[in-house]
Amino acid sequence: MTYSQTLNELQTRYPNGAPAGIDLDALAQLKTQNTFETHLDIAKAMATVMRRDMAAYDADTSQFTQSLGCWSGFHAQQMMRAIKRQKGTLDRAYVYLSGWMVAGLRNRFGHLPDQSMHEKTSVVDLIQEIYTSLRQADEVDLNDLFNELKTTDNRAAVIAKIDRFETYVRPIIADIDAGFGNVHATYLLAKEMIKAGACCIQIENQVSDAKQCGHQDGKVTVPREDFIEKLRAVRMAFEELGVHDGVIVARTDSLGAGLTQKIPVSREAGDQAAEYTKWLETEPVSELRQLSEGEIAIQLNGQLVKPKRLPNGLYKFRAETGEDRVVEDCIASLNEGGADLLWIETATPNVAQIANMVNRIKEKAPHAKLTYNNSPSFNWTLNLRKQVREDWIAEGRIKAEDYDEARLMSAAYDEDALGIEADRRLQAFQTDIAREAGVFHNLITLPTFHGTAKVMNDLSEGYFGEQKMLAYVKEIQREEIRRNVSAVRHQHEVGSDLGDTFKEMTGGDRALKAGGEHNTMNQFADVA
Repeated sequence: MTYSQTLNELQTRYPNGAPAGIDLDALAQLKTQNTFETHLDIAKAMATVMRRDMAAYDADTSQFTQSLGCWSGFHAQQMMRAIKRQKGTLDRAYVYLSGWMVAGLRNRFGHLPDQSMHEKTSVVDLIQEIYTSLRQADEVDLNDLFNELKTTDNRAAVIAKIDRFETYVRPIIADIDAGFGNVHATYLLAKEMIKAGACCIQIENQVSDAKQCGHQDGKVTVPREDFIEKLRAVRMAFEELGVHDGVIVARTDSLGAGLTQKIPVSREAGDQAAEYTKWLETEPVSELRQLSEGEIAIQLNGQLVKPKRLPNGLYKFRAETGEDRVVEDCIASLNEGGADLLWIETATPNVAQIANMVNRIKEKAPHAKLTYNNSPSFNWTLNLRKQVREDWIAEGRIKAEDYDEARLMSAAYDEDALGIEADRRLQAFQTDIAREAGVFHNLITLPTFHGTAKVMNDLSEGYFGEQKMLAYVKEIQREEIRRNVSAVRHQHEVGSDLGDTFKEMTGGDRALKAGGEHNTMNQFADVA
């Protein structure tokens, strides 16, 4: 409810005043600043937001959504503050929760690779933390408005701002990896993620105990029936908790995965098992003596064959079948697994390749939409410059010797026609794949990992080098002030004014406040 509605309700409930002499205006303020009662309420509300955004994208592909991967609540809070300052609204802005960053930065076992080696509860903890931080941003900003309300001559205008306040709480797309175990384990973890606030869960079709980062080698996929069961487990968790609009992202790593752990049992030609095993690398078997000790043979397309098996017991798929398998994975995930969005992990950022796969998927699943990883694992500069070079050679605009492929990363090309065209395509990349390749959501998985690394590198080089304090002031504080970054008032950012307000609510003139005239944060009073 709005502040006005809340105050009216309280006045009706307590016509003679609230218990213990509590001021009704103060109570209405607290209830207004507490923008969501529980994080399950957040999951329900944000699922509705995502469904609305998906419908808007279906009508107009320019209405795609975006997110950045955040490994702390503070990162997510500052991202949303920056967007709101720039655009005045958080429309179509989400948070991405990366399993890679949880493994690398948020687990008790140290900095680990993206192989599901972190404790599963750390994902739930991070969702909880992100929403706690976003809700605190609501409290801080609303508290400022209520302080303004106490001193203004135009109460109606300030109350209108309070009633129209846009929450910083936004949808999270949360990575559950491959489900951290069997189908029941997936369901149990999904429930905890949803109760923490997740309205959207992303799950991949790799084997849980052999899980790899999508951009590394050695990936092992599971049969489609197994993956569909996990998709159903996530859906059941959403339904049980009453999040009926919950969104599931089905991620397939088959494009770069050439292995499977098991051969599913086919009951009839053309079923999911048959469609999965048809891609196995096999050799014909005409005599039993062609089978070595421990080898197996299966009947495939009316022929007895033995699948290619590695020393570790894994089976190989035929080379160059990844794209076909991806298309079939996606169709099965949407039509039989009930997934809402797809995620296709690619080796390079190539609009044409993504569009080709999506168009094939849409032949059987016209409603197909993608979440796409604009991954830092890609060398974006090199990839886009290579694409421009190849296009220009094919068009006859340049000769191969005009641009040395080995030097395309050179800063000398930054202001060259090729580098400028590559940057133009890079700027348009998300718009292009949204229009041409069905990408509803564009995300960058690890920007806050790399951003933190770069900031600390640059600051440390200067601070421990010749610049000393100038490094901090020039590179950070001065830029915070000039760009109106609210975190420059760090005491206010973490809620010191909230404490002062509450002390006044309960103690009146007796309140011992931190925000008096001697607070050094007053040096930044003009920064919002």
